[in-house]
Amino acid sequence: MAFLIEQVYSDIIQAINSDELVLPTLPEVALRVREAAQDPDIEINCLGKIIATDAGLSARVIKVVNSPLLRSSKEITDLNMAISRLGLSYTSNLALGLAMEQMFQATNELVDNKLREVWARSTEVAGISHALCRHFTRLKPDQATLAGLVHQIGILPVLTYAEERDSRLLQDASTLQKIIDRLHPLIGRRILEAWDFPAAIVEVPNEYLNFERVSEQPDYVDIVQVATLQIHANTNHPLAEVDWTTVDAFNKLGLDVRQKLEDDDEDLNEAMEAAMQMLQS
Repeated sequence: MAFLIEQVYSDIIQAINSDELVLPTLPEVALRVREAAQDPDIEINCLGKIIATDAGLSARVIKVVNSPLLRSSKEITDLNMAISRLGLSYTSNLALGLAMEQMFQATNELVDNKLREVWARSTEVAGISHALCRHFTRLKPDQATLAGLVHQIGILPVLTYAEERDSRLLQDASTLQKIIDRLHPLIGRRILEAWDFPAAIVEVPNEYLNFERVSEQPDYVDIVQVATLQIHANTNHPLAEVDWTTVDAFNKLGLDVRQKLEDDDEDLNEAMEAAMQMLQS
């Protein structure tokens, strides 16, 4: 299967370099939310009308505002009240990220299961990223959440390729995973560039697995990197073998890596759990 890996890798890289790789497009509601958010004079009811066109997305926004992490003393059931409570920027990034869930579906059962698995993992990383951002940085939690939701977006075109052009990959999970691991960071960066995402988030897919990375200030790559390692701690995944003491991101966030995070800070553990639950459908 080594030949197959190289062949698929070469085909996709060539398609990327020649701009022939068909990149996924954002769902319509996500595009409308982003366009609205770019208007400095946007009003709450205008954004609310856009989000309200997707009943599932509306319910998710209301669920988030009522989560243990963010809720006030009174339950919020009205979408505009939820937007007012979260703020326009926070709501826009949240809605943009959550609207992507519909992209992680396919008609092929094997591909569909893989995509749903990727989305589930992305929401876990996004939730932990949100909590880490609030606890240890002055960065924006909504941006950290969005970064977590898109950190594996590059897997989509690889699975589309497997489904449409080479069914052999769907019969060999190990080979498919090797191709995904090799390609998704580069493709993810290309996708976010095509979507005109902020530069700080564009770098996340391509850099979050670079554990030798060093930068001056904490950023969203650091947050997603730490969240990813936390997700895989105490598992059989290869990332569980990474030595946290060698990862600069922990130092920049001011984390003591001598203990696992959930043992180090009970409040942080509760916040991470609450954040993951609030993003689940």
